Amino acid sequence: MKKIEAIISPAKLHDVKDELNTIGVTGATVAEVHNVARPGHTHLYRGAEYTVDTVPQIELEVIVPDDLVHRVVATIREAAVTGNGDDGRIFIMPLDDVIRIRTGEHGPQAI
Repeated sequence: MKKIEAIISPAKLHDVKDELNTIGVTGATVAEVHNVARPGHTHLYRGAEYTVDTVPQIELEVIVPDDLVHRVVATIREAAVTGNGDDGRIFIMPLDDVIRIRTGEHGPQAI
């Protein structure tokens, strides 16, 4: 099993969730996060340029069997791309075990 964490634009969350549902991935954890911006990073808002020190983004976490990793990563990448600035990152980590608290199930049955 693998844990996939994706940092994406808030505007792309629904697109990513919809595409993941299409390939059968229905469970995910979503959190609002703020990434520290590069020094001198600026945004344009209503014609005025301003410097930002954090950028709001979404962290999406999914746990999948090893055989779905490449498909899930490709799906997230394709659905999350905006073409503007930094579209985020995808992290893939090995997962030793998953335990469902209610039933005590382990491994893929607990996903």
